[in-house]
Amino acid sequence: MNVEWLRKICLSFPHSTEQIQWGNDLLFKVHGKMFAATPLEPAPVCLSFKCSDEVFAELTERPNIIPAPYLARAKWVALEKGDAISQTELEDLLRTSYELVLAKLPKYLRESAGETSRNATKTSPKGHGRRTRNIRKKNKRRKS
Repeated sequence: MNVEWLRKICLSFPHSTEQIQWGNDLLFKVHGKMFAATPLEPAPVCLSFKCSDEVFAELTERPNIIPAPYLARAKWVALEKGDAISQTELEDLLRTSYELVLAKLPKYLRESAGETSRNATKTSPKGHGRRTRNIRKKNKRRKS
């Protein structure tokens, strides 16, 4: 695993961005929420990412994988060596991290990232949404 490979994978996800933060850490985010982080200078940890509760327990039992400093309570793991996980497995874990973070975002952001199905994003033919209903309710109250 190297930074260019990591950038290629993480930036391939819809609406993902990269940002240098906390000195020299490269963070990958979806709609401003972090899903992976890697230091650009030598450090005790070479990559951190979010995972599910079950995967967190399984991964932290492997050699060279530890609970991520400062983020372990949110089920983030950290790799102490770049070869602690195969690239194929790591690619799947990064995709899962992205999806876990995306799932916590508001619905309108998830829809813009293409998470929901086309049927779920259809609007009514008249374009009536929550805002239109609220405006109608206010107008009814004024007339009463």
